[in-house]
Amino acid sequence: MQIGKLAERTGVSIHTLRHYDEVGLLRPSGRSEGGFRLYTEEDLQRFLVIRRMKPLGFSLEEMRQVLEVVDALDGAGEAEREELRSRLDGFIEAARERRAKVLAQVAMADEFIGLLEERRSG
Repeated sequence: MQIGKLAERTGVSIHTLRHYDEVGLLRPSGRSEGGFRLYTEEDLQRFLVIRRMKPLGFSLEEMRQVLEVVDALDGAGEAEREELRSRLDGFIEAARERRAKVLAQVAMADEFIGLLEERRSG
């Protein structure tokens, strides 16, 4: 699919997809004869992983590192696989910590909304 179709399917701008290509996060699987970026369903799945990291505050560099580890696991030998799993464990722990912060923010937002609703009623 061309970049416009991927943008439509994911709800992000073409500009964002181009940026992810430029920084090496989401490279298109191919190019058309006219030079247009072409993406596969696998590219779409990769983008969805990136999108799931964004609300947790992962930087572009951290996202790149996570994707490199995940990609490398597929073709790694057993010794390398252990090192990659260890790195992945670090990202899992970071994601859990960031998720906890997001949940705390949601709880505070709910509390704030509740206070405003009480004031409106009172």
